[in-house]
Amino acid sequence: MEKRPGIFNDVIGPIMRGPSSSHTAASWRAAKVCTDILNEPLKKAIIDFDKNGAWAPNYREQGTSLGIEGGLLGLEIIDDRMKNTELVANELGISIQYEINSFKTNHVNTFRLSLEGVNGKNIQVVAISTGGGSFEIQNIDSYEVQLCGDFYELLLFDSSKEITLEELKEMLPQSKFIVESFNSGKRLINMKFSNEISNEIIEKLKLALSFEKFIITKPVLPIVAGNESELPFTSVESLLEFSEKEDLDLGALGLIYEQCQSGLEDSAVIDRMKNLVRIIENSIKTGLEGTTYEDRILPQQSHLINKARKKNKILQDSIINQIIANVSAIMESKSAMEVVVANPTAGSCGVIGGVLRAVADDINATHDELIRAYFATGIIGAYFAMGPGFSAEEHGCQVECGASAGMAAAGIVQLFGGTAREAVDAASMAIQNMIGLVCDPIADRVEAPCLGKNVSAAVNALSSATMSCAGYNALIPLNEVLKTVSSVSSQMPTCVKCTGKGGLAMTKTACDIKAKLALKTS
Repeated sequence: MEKRPGIFNDVIGPIMRGPSSSHTAASWRAAKVCTDILNEPLKKAIIDFDKNGAWAPNYREQGTSLGIEGGLLGLEIIDDRMKNTELVANELGISIQYEINSFKTNHVNTFRLSLEGVNGKNIQVVAISTGGGSFEIQNIDSYEVQLCGDFYELLLFDSSKEITLEELKEMLPQSKFIVESFNSGKRLINMKFSNEISNEIIEKLKLALSFEKFIITKPVLPIVAGNESELPFTSVESLLEFSEKEDLDLGALGLIYEQCQSGLEDSAVIDRMKNLVRIIENSIKTGLEGTTYEDRILPQQSHLINKARKKNKILQDSIINQIIANVSAIMESKSAMEVVVANPTAGSCGVIGGVLRAVADDINATHDELIRAYFATGIIGAYFAMGPGFSAEEHGCQVECGASAGMAAAGIVQLFGGTAREAVDAASMAIQNMIGLVCDPIADRVEAPCLGKNVSAAVNALSSATMSCAGYNALIPLNEVLKTVSSVSSQMPTCVKCTGKGGLAMTKTACDIKAKLALKTS
């Protein structure tokens, strides 16, 4: 069965601290798996980036080092100690160094980890971040692998060539996948499981194979893979046909999608979504109450909307006011290193939560209706993940704020009581409006112009949902819009894809801000 993205694994989430899901959450996840691969307490780590990659110029400012250190130190990403990982490393006597080098890569977000354990064990791992917190470990000690943190993984090094993969599959039918790779004539077998690997399995393999060592890694994604079932729809077109045949709205289809993806009962899937929404709404509350953090550009501003309304300086009864305040509050929580949900990325995390809360309040939607709206956003995000994905370093902000605008538009239509087709058309319109959007964060902090783009995306989502429900013609189907996002990104210069080397990031004022921040942190 072809691997498909999950709403919880790839779209709404991860739950995290830090400025960027691509930089912070993905690197944390990969580093955490690397500690399993090392399989002894860490003594020293050298992390290097290719000089031509997207992360070489901004790995500290955008939180890559933060995520790597947290993962290597065994901190949970929501742990308050993530705010000062260098201090934790010093207290534990662990050396973590960073270098810029030149090495062969196949992705702009590549990083290499050379780890040394307290007993002298050494490993070298190459990993990539693919956007929105997703990652892939591609190489372990020169063996090609594909570890994405969604399985229990068993790695058998220098194993006997006498037994075939087919024979192994017959011996261990509970394994979901078995693959092999070779290095200098030696063999690595990688077996993937949906359940914890038992001692019984290890003993069985010891009798059948001779191997130099074995490694077990645990999943770091919220949903363990391998329990998927067939969907009653695949493409966007077949989804719409199914919705009309079964008279289902997009929220119901999103629930079906994730139930089939996760293998969980409907009630368990709903409970997981409720927990995510609780965290999102708490980040609004935290932001509105006020946040502070030394290493950020913008002060708290979310409270200014209500102040301006009370002074009669802005519209008095406009939903726009609350959208701006909510979106700002989430973004401020993120920039203050408070716990947020990347939705679908940390850089665009203010859009969906901010606008859905404002619309739900405006129309007095119930909590269950709001949860259903989030499932509508999730399935749009899943199709976006099947297309361009969420990596700004590959596609610019059109896959962050553009994606979140489309997702939010579908969720608003769901709250309005619209059909699945109206929700999909709203998503199409919203994404159309943001094709080609560049990613040019000032001083490499995910704050400005990110805040303004989040607010614009949220208002765009509301206007697109309104137009769709009123009967406006989206004209271009969603699947064609998603293909266009990918084709446009191939025409965009690298300097405007989250490198800090183009757009507003290169203005005199932005360079001055970056220089001042560098002095403060040096």
